[in-house]
Amino acid sequence: MGEAKRREELRLPPREKIKEKQNSKIQLNKILNKYPYLPFILGFSLLAILIIDLVNYYK
Repeated sequence: MGEAKRREELRLPPREKIKEKQNSKIQLNKILNKYPYLPFILGFSLLAILIIDLVNYYK
């Protein structure tokens, strides 16, 4: 006898499937908590690249 039939005979609701969510927000928060200066490093390096590109464009 399968579990579904047994649960039906006992008048229990069907078993719920367990879904593990992998939210990107949770992973992003883990990374930001581990490396709190990461956004500043990325921002300053992007700014430096843009300034260097702008200087090279006007040469």
